[in-house]
Amino acid sequence: MELTGSNAIASSSCSPYSLPVVEYEVFLSFRGPDVRTTFADFLYRLLDRPKIRTFLDDEELRKGEMISPSLVKAIGESRIYIPILSPGYASSKWCLQELALMLERYKQDEGSHIILPIFYLMEPRDVRHCKGSYEEALEQHRLKYGEETIRVWKDALEEVGQMTGWRVTESDRQGAVAESVFSEVWSHIKGNYTLLTNELIGIDSHVNHVMELLKSDFEGGINVVGIHGMGGIGKTTIAKAVYNKVFTQFEHHCFLEDVRETLSLKNDGVTTLQSKIISSILRDDHMVRDASQGIHIITNRVCPRKVLIVLDNVDDRFEFGQILGEVRKFSPESRFIITTRDKRVLELLQVSKLYEPSGMSHDHSLQLLRRHAFRMDNPLEDKTTLCEEFVKVAAGLPLALEVIGSLLFRRDRKFWEAKLIELKRIPPTKVQERLKISYDELSGSEKQIFLDISCVFIGENKELPFYMWSDCNFNPESGISTLILRSLLKVDVDNKFWMHDHVRDIGRMIVREEDEQHPWKRTRIWSNEDAVDMLINGEGADLVEVLKVDMRYEDFELMEKEFQNLSKLRYLEVHSGRLTGDFKNILPNLRWLRLHYCRSIPININITKLAVLDLRFCPVRDDWRCWDKIKGCPSLQRINFLGCGNMSGELHIGDLKGLRVLNIARTKITKLIGGFGRLQNLQEINVGYSRLREIPTSIGKLSSLKILVLDRLDIEVPKLPTSLKGLSLSSPRVPNLLELKDLEWLHWSRALLIPGDMWKLSKLKDLELWQVECRKNAFVLHQESALPSSLNTLSISGYQFVPLERLPNLVNQSNLTYLDLSEIGVHEIAGLGELRMLENFDLRDASNLIDLDGLQHLKLLKELRVYRCDVLRKLPSLSNLTKLQTLKIFRCPLLSEIHGLSELAELSTLRIIECRKLTGVMGIDKLESLQVMKIRDCSSIEELPDVSALEHLRELKITGCNQLTEVMGVDKLESLQELTITNCVSIKKLPDLSTLKLLRELTIRGCNQLPEVVGIERLKSLQLLEITDCTSIEKLPDLSALEHLRELKITGCNQLTEVIGLGKLESLRELMITDCALIKKLPDLSALEHLWALTIIRCNQLPEVAGIERLKSLELLELTECTSIERLPDLSALEHLRNLKITGCNQLTEVIGLDKLESLQALRITDCASIKKLPDLFALEHLRELIITGCNQLTEVTGIERLKWSRYFTIDERLKTQKRLEHERWELLHRANNSRPKKWSRFHSCWGVCRKDSDIISL
Repeated sequence: MELTGSNAIASSSCSPYSLPVVEYEVFLSFRGPDVRTTFADFLYRLLDRPKIRTFLDDEELRKGEMISPSLVKAIGESRIYIPILSPGYASSKWCLQELALMLERYKQDEGSHIILPIFYLMEPRDVRHCKGSYEEALEQHRLKYGEETIRVWKDALEEVGQMTGWRVTESDRQGAVAESVFSEVWSHIKGNYTLLTNELIGIDSHVNHVMELLKSDFEGGINVVGIHGMGGIGKTTIAKAVYNKVFTQFEHHCFLEDVRETLSLKNDGVTTLQSKIISSILRDDHMVRDASQGIHIITNRVCPRKVLIVLDNVDDRFEFGQILGEVRKFSPESRFIITTRDKRVLELLQVSKLYEPSGMSHDHSLQLLRRHAFRMDNPLEDKTTLCEEFVKVAAGLPLALEVIGSLLFRRDRKFWEAKLIELKRIPPTKVQERLKISYDELSGSEKQIFLDISCVFIGENKELPFYMWSDCNFNPESGISTLILRSLLKVDVDNKFWMHDHVRDIGRMIVREEDEQHPWKRTRIWSNEDAVDMLINGEGADLVEVLKVDMRYEDFELMEKEFQNLSKLRYLEVHSGRLTGDFKNILPNLRWLRLHYCRSIPININITKLAVLDLRFCPVRDDWRCWDKIKGCPSLQRINFLGCGNMSGELHIGDLKGLRVLNIARTKITKLIGGFGRLQNLQEINVGYSRLREIPTSIGKLSSLKILVLDRLDIEVPKLPTSLKGLSLSSPRVPNLLELKDLEWLHWSRALLIPGDMWKLSKLKDLELWQVECRKNAFVLHQESALPSSLNTLSISGYQFVPLERLPNLVNQSNLTYLDLSEIGVHEIAGLGELRMLENFDLRDASNLIDLDGLQHLKLLKELRVYRCDVLRKLPSLSNLTKLQTLKIFRCPLLSEIHGLSELAELSTLRIIECRKLTGVMGIDKLESLQVMKIRDCSSIEELPDVSALEHLRELKITGCNQLTEVMGVDKLESLQELTITNCVSIKKLPDLSTLKLLRELTIRGCNQLPEVVGIERLKSLQLLEITDCTSIEKLPDLSALEHLRELKITGCNQLTEVIGLGKLESLRELMITDCALIKKLPDLSALEHLWALTIIRCNQLPEVAGIERLKSLELLELTECTSIERLPDLSALEHLRNLKITGCNQLTEVIGLDKLESLQALRITDCASIKKLPDLFALEHLRELIITGCNQLTEVTGIERLKWSRYFTIDERLKTQKRLEHERWELLHRANNSRPKKWSRFHSCWGVCRKDSDIISL
């Protein structure tokens, strides 16, 4: 497997003039010989399908002693780290370096990165304590790298070993584990903010009204606010503005746009909504199979959390109970906003807090109309009287004012008067008819574009349909401009189309009116149901021009006969389909063929008029019959073969004179041949991460080329065309760099020689220089005039951990707003104080930097990050940095003082990590805006200032400060919501915490001299409580009053004898008690009606767990190495139990009721030496995975041969059933890799290791 990652421009939807996306989302670290062809390959393929940008790292391909800056950069950019901790992982110095760097970034930018460890054939405790192969490997490394390096690596292994992850054992099905990991990764790849226009008029009063309703208490239960009013009044805009304002105050949040549209889907509207909620709130891309299952998951796992959910554009089909369950079961801290056109919907839902936005005031209406009719608020043209008349006609409706005003723009008085008369004839209630007058004024081609967008292309990148529309002579440049000017269309910040639902519905209404009864007789088919029906039934008519079909939930082939009547089809999109047959004589007018992730493609296609060929991640092979036709197709403008891994060898470009975009990234193409230099219209080329061995020298003749991506290609770069605006490459030299006068962004890695007169690139805005080779005299970029003064962002880093000894003087960089310097060896940064516009400054690995003189002059600085500056002893006073909002200092081992903190009036985030010489942080008690403070591993700090005045502090984490004896004032932090104190071994006492009325999360870990935690029994808002490895705690207060507690973890408290009040925690959802050896009894748990996950591990004196038979909500139950448990209650009433694991309970004799667990999906019973019999399992119709091993007295397992859906079995060979299992249903797997672990909650363990016995057989 090659060292690879995702391409810089991963999507063909990038505009030819837009910056490429260079960040990675996932960094996958592993040792090649252990997992390259197994688990790592499974996981990478899953991540690759939805285009998650993944840096796949294979240690065998690295050279030298240290990891390269490209890997450092990839780690820094990635949001999610996945180390696969295999038995040989610690033997690789590169793997250990990467792991340490991952932990650094995780700690220094807490909240920005996530670590998801995979324990591959390893026990987490062996990783944590560096036992077995890890101990041996570290001893080998110690001889070469010394004690300090080994300490860093051991610390990293210890920390990652404590994290919740996945255990992969020899009995696990690795592909299934990879799917579970993928689900977790996918859940984190989400956005937060919703789209809003930048020109909002008169919205503040509406937002304030809704905010007040949200804040006020509601005696009847959960707070639900309904916004109702006619379409176009601004309900969605108000809801989005409120959402954007408050979502950060909630633990989880979800904005469901256009619920009415979703519920119109006959088959899966309800489950689609439920899946979206579960995905957003639980970070779990769980596809709900039916409404009842969705309600169950939401009730048990969403309701307990503090959530904000916006349900936009609801109609009478929406029933709260059928989708979300009982509203009273949601946390009282949660909030709902519902928007609807029909007040009766809110009344039926019994929403008592209603808000009806009034129409815009006269003044605001006039302002909005003028802004669109004249493109200014106070026009010189005298049409005041007419404006007043139009304001009356619009009746304060913002959408109508916007559309009508846009229609009148640049029109004469006669047109105004005619439209006024026309509008007055339409009743005020018929909003769509009033808006349709704007559609009626469009030209024929503009109407075609409008209908295409409203039916298919909402959310599509603006640039892509242009190729098709141009080829159809629709004049898209003019058409799109007209639609935007008429306010019928908007383009969002991501360059994607957006329409108001009223406007969208106008377009779809027009298409539906083409034939009310027969969808296949319309020009456009966008409904998946209509499309599938048409294709299956062969009813395709020659009227259809646009067809979109999603086959992800269908399983049948589409052959040429299904398409043969579609003679006018110009756009065909199929996702995940199976297309077979020969299409060469059909679809004669096809302009755009878009096949994504299709399992098979036609052996031939008709490309006579094709403008866009997009076969992303399809099985395109070298012997595909279309190659010869493609080479000579004059109409082709865009070719996208991204991720077509079967393409290899040479690619013949042919004579594609019309080609504008070519993307062969992440293919195995080795050479481009043909008339490359004659492609004079080519604007964008992406060959990154392919296997090209050379770039044709004729590329210099491509006079229209704007973007060139050559990432991760170790090739010589020829002379490049001077038309380039964007260039990304990994090569030592660019022969004619200074001739690229139009260059706007340059991302250059592995540069050998940076010219000293780069100032000639006067249009350059964004410059990244990574992995700059540090050979003697190679880096000459040091003159004052070296860099162009046009730069806004500048990033420079060294190579192979050899710090750069020279930097350009920054004195002339007056426009610079972002500066990132890493791997530099200078003693000072010349010109730093002149960067008066600088807002963000990142400084990393400045090994020789003594001070940061000039920093004190950066008065506009908002974010400052200083990482790993080995000899930096002090910072200049920060007192002048009054705009600073974020300060992060990480691993500066000699830094002993920080002055000026008390003057940082706007500082909201402070993180100081691993500054071991730092003796104090004076002034933090004056930081009135501080919301987040994290101090970690600052071992010289003996005392912190009294923090009681930090009235806005929401999150306080103090970790590894082993000289710190107390935290003064923490009991006065009335806004505190999260408190974490871990590994502070000198703390013997904490203040009474009962005054922290808003505290939601409390974690005390590794404070082994702390005998008690006073006041937790009165923390009424507490939702999460973790007490771990506090070995002096003998008793906890009565917890029964913690009425909102959702998660409780008590582990490693080996002096604790009981947990009082546990049985009364009615809100508890997750309970974990592990390694508490003195606990002999737990309260009856039967009252915990919402508990869905219960884990009890190594409580060796515990003889029973009373009440679990009545835990009706329980989904996950694990009992591991509880050696005193002799019997369990009858489990048959646990109707929702999905996962059951009982292991190492060697006194347990039976599992009563197992055969009645109809929802059970995974069952593991291992090393239970006293179990002699199990019930017949045939009724477990949902069982997918079964592991039964090491139960030496068990002689038989019956019923598994009749299970319809079970797939992954691992049982002792002697337990084979009498009836022979059908060969076609069960596959014999000699490597027992076929049970599917589930990632439990943040506290709960995954499946354990299954012992490899000689008598194990997998079925």
